[in-house]
Amino acid sequence: MPLGVVGSVIATASGMARAWPLPPHEPEHVPESPSPPRRAGFRRTLTGVLRRGSRWALWTAAAIAVLLVLVWIASYAADRPLTRYMQGAVNQRLKGYTASLGRAHFNPFNLSVTLYGVGLVQVAHPDPAIARLPQVWADLEWTSLLRGRVVAKFEFTDPVLYVDRNHFEQEAKDPTPMKEHGWQDALEAVYPFKMNLFRVVNGTVTYVDRGGTRPLELKGLSIDAHNIRNVHSRDRVYPSTVRAEARVFDRGRALVEGQADFMAEPHLTFKGDARLDQIVLDYFAPVLERYHVIVRAGSLAAEGTVEYGRDFQTVHLKHLAVTDLDADYDYRIAAPKPEKAVAEATKEKAAEVSNAPDSMLRADAVEVTGSLGLINHGVAPPYRVFVSGIQLSVKNFSNHFSEGPATARMTGRFMGSGRTQVAATFRPEDKGPDFDLEVRIDDTDMTKMNDLLRAYGKFDVVRGLFTFYTELKVKNQQVNGYIKPLFRDVKAFDKRQDAEKSTFRKLYEKLIGGLSKLLENRTVRKEVATKTTVQGELGGAGGTKMNTAQALANLVRNAFFRAILPGFDAQLRGGATGERGRQVGQDQPPHVDRPVGDVAPPAKVAPRN
Repeated sequence: MPLGVVGSVIATASGMARAWPLPPHEPEHVPESPSPPRRAGFRRTLTGVLRRGSRWALWTAAAIAVLLVLVWIASYAADRPLTRYMQGAVNQRLKGYTASLGRAHFNPFNLSVTLYGVGLVQVAHPDPAIARLPQVWADLEWTSLLRGRVVAKFEFTDPVLYVDRNHFEQEAKDPTPMKEHGWQDALEAVYPFKMNLFRVVNGTVTYVDRGGTRPLELKGLSIDAHNIRNVHSRDRVYPSTVRAEARVFDRGRALVEGQADFMAEPHLTFKGDARLDQIVLDYFAPVLERYHVIVRAGSLAAEGTVEYGRDFQTVHLKHLAVTDLDADYDYRIAAPKPEKAVAEATKEKAAEVSNAPDSMLRADAVEVTGSLGLINHGVAPPYRVFVSGIQLSVKNFSNHFSEGPATARMTGRFMGSGRTQVAATFRPEDKGPDFDLEVRIDDTDMTKMNDLLRAYGKFDVVRGLFTFYTELKVKNQQVNGYIKPLFRDVKAFDKRQDAEKSTFRKLYEKLIGGLSKLLENRTVRKEVATKTTVQGELGGAGGTKMNTAQALANLVRNAFFRAILPGFDAQLRGGATGERGRQVGQDQPPHVDRPVGDVAPPAKVAPRN
């Protein structure tokens, strides 16, 4: 407050004194009918008192103004020692992190504290800083005083949080849990009252996985959390209101609204609605690569409810849509690790999660469009198979299937050419995975499968069509069904394509082509057909139990990819007779039956488009 303001205050007080209503001044000459002497004396006394009172009010107002100015000046004079004190007090309470403070100011008129230029670094990786807070404001929540509670409210304006992979890895190695790093004590060092309101205005959160990759970024982040200390509505399960909103990767939007109990033990609880729109998936590529998932394109939208309780978690997706997806799973054989027992225990735990009583995942409707593929680096040469033009619909999915069976339907083009239809039904997992699977692939151009043929058959083709049928049923840890690959019009040798191949290689591929010709069915369809019977116990090595996702992955790897070329391989070995089962969980080639004459599609497989 400048000195000119002091002058204005005094002038205002003087004006008020002059404007004070006083009785009119008595004239010097007494009229012919004068008032009694006693009455005139009372008036003069009253006038004197009022004049003395106005002067006293003027000086009192001026003194108060001067005092307020002095207090105001003193509050700014105390900024420097207050800054040093708060910075030291905060750092004494933090573990593994260090804070810096540009300036701290205490406002004595509303008892608030404002911090400017706050920085936070991780001791192990101080560059870059993980947080920049231009302004932090703390004040009393005056309305709570009416309920006899003294609590505070905190507001963070334009905060910037920056985290990279080094920060996460260091936090993972730190034996101190995140909640025990002293965050609450540090805030109380800034303002000595428990926080009841937390607000973020226009925040930015950035995560960088590694150099050269696009950051995962939230912009325009706003968070409002009220009644954190449960000052109001004590009888409610979730007494606090929470709302958070942000832009995701510029195009997307995320919104969370609900109620929470921040004082619940052993952890906070929350129940509310969540919505995601236009979340671009290729931003997650650096993170997903660590899990062997390669994402090149796609966007996600979802809407649902989330409940995170004391001893249970529930996620209910009303709708989930992934559009224009372009992704692959990069399969690689993991190197053996000495912690084999730990790995097996992890597999068992993963199998139990799918039906855990304290965890519920439910999706009313899931829709996916785009392309999905598998890159197999577990063989030489590696190959990629994919289904393009996917239209996938999943309904009533749940890890408990408590609302009845889930169904999945998918159409697409195998290797971009073969018409593909998939139908599946998933039932409650009372005794392990329980589902039916039907797949039909018609007339795939085999030249697009040459990498796969080289990996398993050690040859390639210049012409041919591939068709595939299967029906599999999994229940009570048992799998039963069949696999039937068919080949038509196969030509496995071409002088122009094979000019630089060895003589032995050319002879082998001629034999393949000639054998295919001899095995053609004497029907109009001209097909080479084999049948693989799949039956036995569902399980991995060592009797490890599987969940539904693991069972499906093993069926695809062992029952599909290892059965594509059984006709060629079996006939080159002299053929085999009879049908026998195989254990799908083991990495072994399927049993191959002799060629069958009638290759009409199975009755229960979805009809041809």
